[in-house]
Amino acid sequence: MIILGIDPGLIQTGFGVINIKNDIPLLVDYGVVKPMQKDPLALRLLTIYKDVVEIINKYHPIVCAIEDVFYGKNIKSTLLLGQARGAAMVAAGSKDISIFEYSARKVKQSITGNGNAHKEQVQFMVKAKLKLNSLPEPIDAADALAIALCHNHQFRIGDI
Repeated sequence: MIILGIDPGLIQTGFGVINIKNDIPLLVDYGVVKPMQKDPLALRLLTIYKDVVEIINKYHPIVCAIEDVFYGKNIKSTLLLGQARGAAMVAAGSKDISIFEYSARKVKQSITGNGNAHKEQVQFMVKAKLKLNSLPEPIDAADALAIALCHNHQFRIGDI
């Protein structure tokens, strides 16, 4: 089962692709989609959409796991993040891929056992769970891998 994890953002959207074979998660690929910061919002969203479609076409995931919107103090930032999520979700939806949403707290709890874990702790546990030689970087890509691993964990225990 190939899972695509997405950590949405307008500056960079992290992606992580894992393959589950015999209940063991294996790394396929990870990285970031980086829209041009000088581009207008519509073009940045289009970049996210097109690049996620390209990733889907390359790896053929059967599900997409994406971080849910968190509600911060800055409403405008929350709305912009929601638009980045929407672009990635439309990309997956356009390819008939099921989409599962997980809160940051749920991902951290699933990966580290602590819903309040720091990003560096999540990054370290992703390295351990995927048996990588080095920490996955940048942090947005590590978060995307954590989201994919979280989906696998939820899928295995029947929470979805």
